[in-house]
Amino acid sequence: MWRLVWLLAGVTAIPPHQETARVARFVAHMCDWGALATISTQDPPMRGQPFANVFSVSDGAVGKSSGVPYMYLTDLEISVHDLKVNANASLTMSLAQTSYCKKQGYDPQDPLCAHVIFYGVVEKVQNGTEADFAKTALFSRHPEMAFWPVGHNWFFAKLNIINIWLLDFFGGIKTVTPEDYFNAVP
Repeated sequence: MWRLVWLLAGVTAIPPHQETARVARFVAHMCDWGALATISTQDPPMRGQPFANVFSVSDGAVGKSSGVPYMYLTDLEISVHDLKVNANASLTMSLAQTSYCKKQGYDPQDPLCAHVIFYGVVEKVQNGTEADFAKTALFSRHPEMAFWPVGHNWFFAKLNIINIWLLDFFGGIKTVTPEDYFNAVP
């Protein structure tokens, strides 16, 4: 439904590729899931190896981008086990999950099908104003979350971004500073 809101609002065009920070914010706000990579703590042979898992994410309700990727996690999730030992993670989000790349005829690996890679530390969001924001951000875009089993002890988490890489054009990956990223308007 939120994509319909974007269409009705006329917000369908990706920013120009020269505006790297804006493109990164745009991708983060348009995508509602990503692949979170951790260092596995599972039994060998996986222990110490990269392990990626898909999570629903949101940086804010539609039109209210914070730039911060929020997640709804449970200790029952295998990747959360990893994060308890080493909270460092990378999160990849791609416009391939939206209709944009398909409509343009871009393969998901095509650099023009923009994707952003964040590296940072995943931390639990403490109760209060930020938790309220995370709840609205996630539940507005993923309404079924509100009905997930209470006994799973769900909690809100965020990726505290340290490094950002963006691929949105030919010529190689670009880096974006967190400062530029958070100052950009998607």
